[in-house]
Amino acid sequence: MDLDDSLFKELLDTLYDGVYFVDCERRILYWNKGAERLTGYSSEEMLGIHCSDHLLMHVDTDGANLCQNGCPLHRSMHTGTPSQGEIYVHHKDGHKLPVMVRVSPLRNREGTIIGAAEIFSDNSEKINALEMIEDLQRKVFLDPLTGLANRRYIDTGLPARFDEMIRYGWHFGVIMMDIDSFKVVNDRYGHDIGDEALKMVARTLVNSTRSSDFVGRWGGEEFIAILSNSSAVRLRKTAERYRILVEQSSLPVEDGPIRLTISAGCTLAVPNDTPETLIKRADKLMYKSKARGRNVVTGD
Repeated sequence: MDLDDSLFKELLDTLYDGVYFVDCERRILYWNKGAERLTGYSSEEMLGIHCSDHLLMHVDTDGANLCQNGCPLHRSMHTGTPSQGEIYVHHKDGHKLPVMVRVSPLRNREGTIIGAAEIFSDNSEKINALEMIEDLQRKVFLDPLTGLANRRYIDTGLPARFDEMIRYGWHFGVIMMDIDSFKVVNDRYGHDIGDEALKMVARTLVNSTRSSDFVGRWGGEEFIAILSNSSAVRLRKTAERYRILVEQSSLPVEDGPIRLTISAGCTLAVPNDTPETLIKRADKLMYKSKARGRNVVTGD
C-alpha cells in the first residue's frame, strides 16, 4: 500500500474527521490530523502499532472489548463489505469518547483485500450539551470542577420529573454512583491529581449519557444520573455501562495510570415517592454495592 503521495496526505489532513489505514494485520499505516485531534494520540505514536495494542481500546456501547471480538476493521476485511457503528475509543487523556466509525476494505488492482480504511467522527451530542451548559452557567447551577450540573440544579429539577410522571406516565429512574476508595488517590497523589481523576470520571459519564438523560455531580466523589422514559432493565443496563466504562478509563501520571471504579445503586421512581425518598433509596442501594465488594451495581 503506497501512502507516500504528499498531496493525498495533505488532502486527508484537512478533514475534520479522523482517518486511518491498516494492513491485513490491523497495523496502522496512516493516521491523519483529525485522528490526532479527536484522540490526543499523535501520528508518531500510532504508526506501526496494531489498532488492538491497548491505546484506542475500542468498546461497544455496552462496554464490551471490540479489539478481541467484533472489530469493525476485521469484519470489513473478512466480509469484503463496508461496515459502520457507534463505539467508544480511549482518549489519551484517559476518558472514553463516543465516535461513529465507517470502515471500508482496501483492495489492490487485482481485487485482493490488502487492508482497510476507517473514518471516525465525534458522536457526542455537542449542540445539546452546549445549550445545557449555557443554561446551567446562566443559572449558576454548574459544578466548577467537573463542568457537570451541581446538586442545586438537581434538587431544583427533580420535582418537575415527578410532575411529568404523574401527569403523563413518563417513568424515570435514578443512578447514584460513588468512586471507590477515592481517599486513597488524594492521599497518594494529592488533591490536584484527585481533581483530575474526578474530571476524568465526569467526562466518561457525560460521554456515555443520552441527550435525553442527565448526569450531574452530587457532591465530593458522588455522581448522579437521571434517566427519562426508563425501565428497570434500561436503568440497570445504563448503570452497568457507566461502571464498565469508568473501570476501563485511566488517568496518565508519572508512575503509571490511575484506574478507578465506581459503585452504583439504581432505582425507578414510583408515584408515592418524593425527591428525598427516591435519592435516599438510591443511596442505600449504592452502599449495598460498597458492601458487596465495590465496583458493583445494585438495583431494587
